[in-house]
Amino acid sequence: MNDKISIDDLIQSVKSYNASMVSTIRKAYDMAYNLHNGQLRQSGEPYIIHPLTVAYILSEMMADADTICAALLHDTLEDTNITKEEIAENFNSNVANLVDGVTKISKLNFSSKEDQNHANTRKIITGITTDVRIILIKLADRLHNMRTLQFKTEFKQKENALETLEIFVPMAYYIGAYRIKSELEDLSLRYLKPDMYKKIEEKKLKIENESEACLKEMLRTIQSMLEDENIPNEMKVRTKNIYGIYKKLEEGGKISDIHDLLALKIMVDDVNNCYQTLRLVHSKYHPVNGKFKDFICNPKTNMYRSLHTTVFAPDDRLVQTQIRTFDMDKIASFGLSAYWDIKKGTAREVMQQSLKDKYQFFNSLVEINKVFGDNKEFVNQVKKELFANKIYVYTTKGEIIELPIGSTPIDFAYKIHTDVGNTMVAAIVNDEYVDIDKPLSNKDRVRIITDDLSFGPREDWIDKAVTTHAKRKIREFNRK
Repeated sequence: MNDKISIDDLIQSVKSYNASMVSTIRKAYDMAYNLHNGQLRQSGEPYIIHPLTVAYILSEMMADADTICAALLHDTLEDTNITKEEIAENFNSNVANLVDGVTKISKLNFSSKEDQNHANTRKIITGITTDVRIILIKLADRLHNMRTLQFKTEFKQKENALETLEIFVPMAYYIGAYRIKSELEDLSLRYLKPDMYKKIEEKKLKIENESEACLKEMLRTIQSMLEDENIPNEMKVRTKNIYGIYKKLEEGGKISDIHDLLALKIMVDDVNNCYQTLRLVHSKYHPVNGKFKDFICNPKTNMYRSLHTTVFAPDDRLVQTQIRTFDMDKIASFGLSAYWDIKKGTAREVMQQSLKDKYQFFNSLVEINKVFGDNKEFVNQVKKELFANKIYVYTTKGEIIELPIGSTPIDFAYKIHTDVGNTMVAAIVNDEYVDIDKPLSNKDRVRIITDDLSFGPREDWIDKAVTTHAKRKIREFNRK
């Protein structure tokens, strides 16, 4: 992609999926152009380049007209003298609300820069509860700012990179937007640990070059097997992102230990053919036992679905093969925003409903927002409970429950249902009775024993629980 996006680039991109949006988008561009006229970015280029690029990034996700208009106008409330009402008058209340949702709260309302930062971070994070498109515009905005970070001071570069890793990367992960997440991670690492970044980048390039022949051979072989079976398919090669490799090395691993360093993505037309493809791949390449995951029957908590199998490939290499349908692949790349393409006109409603029904982090976020009035405490709790490392444990039915590290059976019980927490008398983890405040580990199987005649949660459970939801429910019970 070139560095400087023009209005013609944006129009072409939008036309490719919905030509009827063009006149509205031109109108938004003209308004943004006039309002930002004379303003420059730190790079010295006209300011309008920034909102244009943000809109372009969103058009690559096939965003709707309101989102693209809001992206073009996203800095106007902050940097020009237009009002929210005027935006609503010229477009509609949706566009005005989206622009308002991504606008920083004015300094005038705060006694310190720190207070303002916490309030704005809260606004960004909770924006998703009213309209998921707010976070999508924010992610595109952050992505362009990170791509052009070289024009900032070194202090600002590191500050932005750190904030990106702490706030924006987890948000991208939670809504499943892996493509943005990976690029944000790599850009952050580039400024936080430039030497390390360079070193890994060189190693990665070397591995890519050395593996080219092996991957091409696999592509050809698998493709011809699929064609023999009349399975429509498309295939791509991907290497783990630089930050992903960095994290593995930080944990004490070696590059040669990373089983998903090289991956072959195979997209087919339906779920049955995913499993058929898996059988074909295994008939040709031996799988590494213990490195198979079925995220189709058991999706990740951010709704990522795919089959993963690591196989012994030619030239003594290990290659992870990811098998999924075309729609699953869109969701794997773009997360919730893939619904713009999959559901077209009803995408906004589907995204918002999916968040409430299927994404576990959403209810935790709503809960934390309800309990913590103070912005600083809210941000700290979100970082601790939602954005830090997590564990994934199973119910006896095999459903995956996502919890913050350090969580106990008490947190698990309340995550299942308030009544389960309130009537819990014992916990069985991996078929053994454990104390109800014993920290759970990844992949534990947890069963809660309840008794309707129990005395209910004791007050000291509040200190043994980790999640905001469990603590609140125990307090409520004890007040009654």
